[in-house]
Amino acid sequence: MDTREVRRRILEGRHHDPFTYLGMHACPDGVSVRVFHPWVTRVRVVGLYGEGAWDLEKQAPEGLFESAIPGRREAFGYTLEFTSAEGFRWTQRDPYSFLPVIGDFDLHLFNEGTNYQIYEKFGAHVMDLGGVRGTLFAVWAPNAQRVSVVGGFNRWDGRVHQMRCRGSSGVWEIFLPGVAPGDVYKYEIRGPGGEVFLKSDPCAFLCEKRPRTGSIVWGDAQFEWGDADYLWRRGQGNVLHRPMSIYEVHLGSWARVPATGEMLSYRDLAHRLAAYVKDLGFTHIELLPIAEHPLDESWGYQVSGYFAPTSRFGPPEDFMYFVDCMHRHDIGVIVDWVPAHFPKDGHGLAWFDGTALYEHGDPRQGEHRDWGTKVFNFGRNEVRSFLLSNAVFWLDRFHVDGLRVDAVASMLYLDYSRPPREWIPNKYGGRENLDAITFLARLNESVHGRFPGAVTIAEESTAWPGVSRPTYLGGLGFTMKWNMGWMHDMLEFFSKDPLYRKYHHEFLTFAMLYAFHENFILPLSHDEVVHGKAALLAKMPGDVWQKFANLRLLLSYMYGQPGKKLLFQGGEFGQWSEWNSGASLDWHLCAYAPHRGLTELVRRLNQLHREEPAFHDLDFDGAGFRWIDFGDTDNSVVSFLRSGRGGGFVLCAFNCTPVPRADYRIGVPEEGWYREILNSDSEIYGGSNLGNAGGVRSEPIPWHNQPHSLRLTLPPLGALYLKLEA
Repeated sequence: MDTREVRRRILEGRHHDPFTYLGMHACPDGVSVRVFHPWVTRVRVVGLYGEGAWDLEKQAPEGLFESAIPGRREAFGYTLEFTSAEGFRWTQRDPYSFLPVIGDFDLHLFNEGTNYQIYEKFGAHVMDLGGVRGTLFAVWAPNAQRVSVVGGFNRWDGRVHQMRCRGSSGVWEIFLPGVAPGDVYKYEIRGPGGEVFLKSDPCAFLCEKRPRTGSIVWGDAQFEWGDADYLWRRGQGNVLHRPMSIYEVHLGSWARVPATGEMLSYRDLAHRLAAYVKDLGFTHIELLPIAEHPLDESWGYQVSGYFAPTSRFGPPEDFMYFVDCMHRHDIGVIVDWVPAHFPKDGHGLAWFDGTALYEHGDPRQGEHRDWGTKVFNFGRNEVRSFLLSNAVFWLDRFHVDGLRVDAVASMLYLDYSRPPREWIPNKYGGRENLDAITFLARLNESVHGRFPGAVTIAEESTAWPGVSRPTYLGGLGFTMKWNMGWMHDMLEFFSKDPLYRKYHHEFLTFAMLYAFHENFILPLSHDEVVHGKAALLAKMPGDVWQKFANLRLLLSYMYGQPGKKLLFQGGEFGQWSEWNSGASLDWHLCAYAPHRGLTELVRRLNQLHREEPAFHDLDFDGAGFRWIDFGDTDNSVVSFLRSGRGGGFVLCAFNCTPVPRADYRIGVPEEGWYREILNSDSEIYGGSNLGNAGGVRSEPIPWHNQPHSLRLTLPPLGALYLKLEA
């Protein structure tokens, strides 16, 4: 390419590597310096070590300056002195005097789909380069004609700081001296058709607070973590044998400033939430997505900034403080992660460089019409590097303890929610998304291999086999999976009038047919208390007393069954109204006895879940569960045993009608005194206090194929846990 063409492309903002022309270069007379700056009237080169100072001549009215430096045969360090048309003067180092920063090997791994830490190079990184303080910018836009960094530091003028393209990698980079933490920026991109548009940084670590969409240079604050002991303990033993009861939280609506309704900050939430969760005995919290998102009403599931904790609640170091505070209280932090789709917002990933880059170009593959979003192209190596790096990022930089992966079913099936002829089969003619399957397996391998004790949890609503089985056995490799079928069956059963429950007994028992096919979490999640579905308490039939009794029974049944537990905020005290993401929970209800009683029950259930191995040790092993009786449909009563590896067991019995059952006999495997360790009808929890006076002794009467039996009083709409005393 001749010099005139190079100059023309730079002046028009179409050059893929302006570094080959701008900056200091050898020339026949020695060295020359070229600077392109459209809105300055004078440019002066000043040697760093007393070499001299030289004015550059304006070569083009668009702002191209150039002069040979007389008497110099070798390149030397220099600064540029600018004078604007308004008479302002400033000095800076020339961005075009710096060599590339990102190594070829990093770029190779990125293009290969195996660079799982692109956040260490891409985005905006404040650094010292050759003693010069500034910020390195790097972004992937392989089909762009030109990419520039724009911000207040260059009047948002894309002609000023045009980036270099790193060859066939499609990665553009530039080091800008003087750009500092707090500076707002975007990328100005000239697409393949010549169109010019602005995009936020896909790897930004901090974003402007909505409704603004700019990226912000973050200084990578050196936060002093205090959770080393917690992380060490997390990595010991097998997480599948540990207690896990999860409190699902939406940070924007758990609690707000009472007077104004404003959201609390990460730091404000940290201590209040940690103390509350610790008091109730939950082992983990799960946060609805906290990556940056433009719309509050999306609850975080339409992510625009995958590497940035949302600025709604504060900067990244405040989220670090939040996680650290949870760990200091021995509470794990799981975050919802959304790799299935992303929004079409103009500043985001969609059509990023003027082409379908992160998404598929064909709408039959690249769009979720139900959600109005784009689908990631999991078959593209660079997209895999982006997403896998993002998963690693949250566990690496923010010490989170796991990822709950949203909408896995939509990733696995090419025809997910698509009518015939509006999806493209895989190469074998099937509907399985082979690229997504490979991606999910790599995701789980990378998380489990790098972070001992961390968990990955799939929200997967179909019967796809092996979701929580190791990849070396042909599974997807998730640690656990939400049991959506159990959730549907339980809410269907408990919403029925007890008079008719005997006709729907299978809803109560069916899940045990497949309970050990996967490592299941039993969820009562946010999706079930919104969009007209009613709050948990409001779903329950009967008068107010029966509603509370039914909810206590449901929660006791959930904690008694095999599987880890998840409960969405508000369910623990009986929120009457549906979840409103734009307002605080109705904490005033906790002043009333029935709500306090429900909270007390949740506290006791969590205590038993943690302290009794029978309730967590063999959650995913059939040896930990045995039916005593599931066939008493007329009375709507079921009973079973839970046991741990040590051999101890707990008898669980449930009366799903408001009719007390006196002298109700249940078989047990051993003789002795059975202490009543839980009665959901206790007055402590708001019940009628009908029970067994603290326990009962077995009788040598065979029953339910057991050698001994108990004669019990089953309270109305009540649950009993009884433990054999040594």
